[in-house]
Amino acid sequence: MSRIDTMFRISERHSSVRTEVVAGMTTFLAMAYITVVNPSILSDAGMDFGAVFVATCIAAAFGSILMGVLGNYPIAQAPGMGQNAFFTYAVVLGAGHSWQTALGAVFISGLIFIVLSILPVREWLINAIPRNLKLGISAGVGLFIGFIALRNAGIVVDNPATFVSLGPVTEFGPAACLLGFVIITALSARKVSGAVIIGVMIATLIGWIFGGAEFKGVFSAPPSIAPVFLQLDIAGAFKLSMLTVILTFLLVDVFDTAGTMVGVATRAGLVGPDGKLPHLGKALLSDSSATALGALVGTSSTTSFIESSAGVEAGGRTGLTAVTVGVLFLVCLFFAPLAQSVPAYATASALLFVACLMTRPLADVEWDDLTESAPAVVTALSMPLAFSVADGIGLGFLSYVAIKVLTGKAKSCPPAVYVIAAIFALKFALL
Repeated sequence: MSRIDTMFRISERHSSVRTEVVAGMTTFLAMAYITVVNPSILSDAGMDFGAVFVATCIAAAFGSILMGVLGNYPIAQAPGMGQNAFFTYAVVLGAGHSWQTALGAVFISGLIFIVLSILPVREWLINAIPRNLKLGISAGVGLFIGFIALRNAGIVVDNPATFVSLGPVTEFGPAACLLGFVIITALSARKVSGAVIIGVMIATLIGWIFGGAEFKGVFSAPPSIAPVFLQLDIAGAFKLSMLTVILTFLLVDVFDTAGTMVGVATRAGLVGPDGKLPHLGKALLSDSSATALGALVGTSSTTSFIESSAGVEAGGRTGLTAVTVGVLFLVCLFFAPLAQSVPAYATASALLFVACLMTRPLADVEWDDLTESAPAVVTALSMPLAFSVADGIGLGFLSYVAIKVLTGKAKSCPPAVYVIAAIFALKFALL
């Protein structure tokens, strides 16, 4: 245990091996839905569901373990929501490219991520984010998580007149989610260890007992990965028509990762007194390497998961949390039915609780300075409403630069802020 403690600096970060393992289990439960949702989305592109399930678990395991060992962050990796939808509905079904070519584009973008991670570019960009924008990003990620939770549980539904509206909260799923949320919150207020896991499992058990969720069994052999393994078409991805696709994968991964890492690390207390994240280059290299490997095994872009916040709230402070998640994804290969038996409304109760906690950074925003507070609010609001961490960050940077310039404070913006704003301006204009 002492070797593990030293390797992950567990005692130094005021944690314990048990706490880190419980945190990893909590994060895994919060993001286990990806083992079902990602294959479902990519199967619409013509990919084999079972093969993508295996690819999803392998990519998530590799990325999470690498993040834990190399970066020592309690941040798990998996194929990202949003990226998989763009892959299927925009690139394959929308533009008519084959899923093999789309995988090739993901792989190329992953190689670019790796180069940018080895160079100080990505680290420079992330560390240059102004403090108040970081606070807005952290809170925005929380609001985004909350919106996802409410949507997944059916508490918030689409409405053609108002875009969203309150769903049937008295139905089983929404009611069970709210019950789980109340249990988690009450147990956390009472300082009960593992409150999130307890709440999720209670909501799940209620679903199994009363027919609100299907118990699909415990064990099964993994499906074959052959239909998608090494099936990417790299040559096809070098077509001119794929340039904007690769650029989109690049931008979304860079800034989704930036937002998630800033938000989760801020909540975990890992941001240094200078406002910078320690060992950021290694963490970014882990993320980019996972994207490249994910494309090889047969899945869309792998990224840092905002659900890692659930593990942080359970006490996770080191890479052992992420390693635990990675190991559980490998175990999930053989216990797929059990993982798929946890209903969406049960994990939504955990995410809703995390969302409540992650909005706290807004209290630390410099509200007396509108040039700082307004962009932070725009960032926080845009993430859930645009349903994109990256787009929320983009609007935040653009408003930050514009407001600073128009108020005669242009010199207070670091050069990197102008670079990031220009990148997003081009993205919004051309993509």
